[in-house]
Amino acid sequence: MRRVGYAALVIVLVTFGVSLLLHFSPGSVAQIVLGEEATPENIAALERELGLDRPFFVQYLDWLWHAVRGDLGTSPITGRSVTQSIAERLPVTLEIAALALIISLSVAVVLAVLSATAPNSALDRGINAVTSVILSIPTFVAGPLLIFLFAITFKGFPALGWTSIEAGLGPNLRAAFLPALAAGLVEIASFHRVLRADLIGTLREDFVAAARAKGMGRAYVLFRHAFRPSSFSLLTVSGLSLARLIGGTIIVEALFVLPGLGQLITQSIAQRDVITVQGVVAFIAIVFVIINTLVDVGYGLIDPRVRRAPRVQRKPKATIKKEAAV
Repeated sequence: MRRVGYAALVIVLVTFGVSLLLHFSPGSVAQIVLGEEATPENIAALERELGLDRPFFVQYLDWLWHAVRGDLGTSPITGRSVTQSIAERLPVTLEIAALALIISLSVAVVLAVLSATAPNSALDRGINAVTSVILSIPTFVAGPLLIFLFAITFKGFPALGWTSIEAGLGPNLRAAFLPALAAGLVEIASFHRVLRADLIGTLREDFVAAARAKGMGRAYVLFRHAFRPSSFSLLTVSGLSLARLIGGTIIVEALFVLPGLGQLITQSIAQRDVITVQGVVAFIAIVFVIINTLVDVGYGLIDPRVRRAPRVQRKPKATIKKEAAV
């Protein structure tokens, strides 16, 4: 119950902050709907019709009351349900985020294993140098570079646009590969550094030396004995990374013109569509909280020792005083 309370508080604070920022930004929904030639009287009438003339706290509490009951509202710009808009665009964002996580984890695990098996070697220093370069490249720079290299120069992947999975798995993955690689490029470097440090520390433990002394193979010791206890930090970073990728695909979807949540929230901010922005932000916050909870549960699945121990019953104060007197 405490965890649920914290999650609810996070969602309320995030949506309240975003709504407050949009409230103080210039322009209004009514002016966008009616156009530049609208008179102040027409704008005021539409604001009264939409309820935008009410105080900010009243508008937010009204939205929050409906959101708690599962109604994220209706966009005053498009007239469509926010829940429906999220459901239509969510598969694109989820596919990009999941594919980015798979690519980054696959590459990072291979690089971390190579580095940890030969620390401070020429191979290790070379991999660290490459990951440092990757870590310094922001997404808005990596996207155009990948488009120029793989789409324009080698013509292996489409530069822009989206192909749904109904058109075929192959075309869909070709359209999703470059955006996913651009989104997950920085994650490769962070995953590699976290796993490399943990693997190097685990390989120096006594139980690893005992396993090697028993004649077990190097690869068997690495993946059977050392990799599992070294994956705690990687699990945490991966969970947070997935939540961050879901909420941080705005730049990628704008660069590659993808019909996902990032494009939806960008358009809604430009149109002053506060209802849609609140709904999308609330959804992303809920996803973030759920993934964090799953990460905590994953700790217990990987290592039962981190599961919560039974609560120790405290002795009554009277018994403690008697024992102290004795």
